[in-house]
Amino acid sequence: MRISHKRKKEEPKKIFFYNEGITVPQVFVLNSDGSNAGIMNTGEAIRLAREQDMDLVQINPKAEPPVVKIMNYSHFQYQQEKESRLRKAHQHVSKVKCVRLSLRIGKHDSDIRKDQAIKFMDDGDKVKIELLLRGRENQQAALGFNLVRDFIKDINATTPTRFDQATEKQGSMITAIITKA
Repeated sequence: MRISHKRKKEEPKKIFFYNEGITVPQVFVLNSDGSNAGIMNTGEAIRLAREQDMDLVQINPKAEPPVVKIMNYSHFQYQQEKESRLRKAHQHVSKVKCVRLSLRIGKHDSDIRKDQAIKFMDDGDKVKIELLLRGRENQQAALGFNLVRDFIKDINATTPTRFDQATEKQGSMITAIITKA
């Protein structure tokens, strides 16, 4: 089995300007407790922050005038990184799990694959149902479509599902992708 050495893309870090990095002439200032200090010149706001032994951090640069807050910049940066790690830990990337059938599948094997598909959907993944037609089975595509339809109907009886991709034939393969509704 080949090992992939692709690097995962990191989300770009959001850059917050602070103190002399703020270049606009006027800013809307919030105190360290979150109360409104009003609109001030940038130099005056930096002086006010330094008097309190804190930094002036630009929170919303798109506002008119930009919103800044008096706070400790290193503590703010740490909180932002902590929130980013927490969001990354709690996100679930939906995967596509595959369940393969054949025209000659038995009832017991079909039930096992149905249980697997339900388990995959309960975990939040999508399920791709594949039915491979070999040799002369290609002429019996209608039987394959019926088998896939009945398989999805059996799953739907216990777990409500919806189609992400309708049942279709691609070469000698009949496929459908379903997810939990």
